[in-house]
Amino acid sequence: MLNPSLLQIASAFFFVIITLLILRTRKISREKELVIASGRMTLQLTLTGYILIFLFDHPHPLYSLAVILVMTVFAIHNIYARVKNPLSKSLKRIIALSMTLGTGFTVFYFMLVVVQVDPWYDPRYLVPIAGMLIGNAMTGISLGVTRLVTGISDNQSRIETALMLGATPRTATKEVVDHAFDAAIMPTINSMMGIGIVFLPGMMTGQILSGTSPVTAIEYQLIIMLGILGSVAFTTILFVELGYQTFFNKDQQLIEVN
Repeated sequence: MLNPSLLQIASAFFFVIITLLILRTRKISREKELVIASGRMTLQLTLTGYILIFLFDHPHPLYSLAVILVMTVFAIHNIYARVKNPLSKSLKRIIALSMTLGTGFTVFYFMLVVVQVDPWYDPRYLVPIAGMLIGNAMTGISLGVTRLVTGISDNQSRIETALMLGATPRTATKEVVDHAFDAAIMPTINSMMGIGIVFLPGMMTGQILSGTSPVTAIEYQLIIMLGILGSVAFTTILFVELGYQTFFNKDQQLIEVN
């Protein structure tokens, strides 16, 4: 297995410098964001490495569950930060509930039924798998939230007309809800279409570089991609099915969306 030296790692930051030069030349004001992102990535990955060493040396279900909880909390916070549209308190609660229940079910189903690791809380498996499932669910819900809020805002008149004609809130918003779910799930489907031919995903590449048989790496990548699909689908369908309801009052009237 290749173990990159500090000098080799430092040389990889050459690509950051090149990107900064392109941004400066094109007068695109993203330089500060790129520097901060690169610094945060380096710090976060370094800290994560030491935390994982501790977890691997001291496997315990409470430690593993604590890590998953922290991941979920940070994912929820990132969703709030990513979505530019104003979010009501009720919609924020739905986001948190959907992320917690959707990813929780997917992670534990994956560990207990698909991978069948013994013990189930083995951090060598649970932490990286949970990270991939939660991270992709976060991206899916972020897209779903944006599309749902924008869709209802842009179609207020049509929705109100449908309500006046006797439609229920579910029927009046069905098209918007379906488009929100579609927007959330499409990046995952696109990844599934191109994986293996257009690109080799990070997990599979890492396993091959570490000396794992390509066949074994493919098997793991296959079940991981299916797990990611399930995680995005479960969390997003929970969100859109509960989220649209927050735009109506108890009399089933549409609340004005800014």
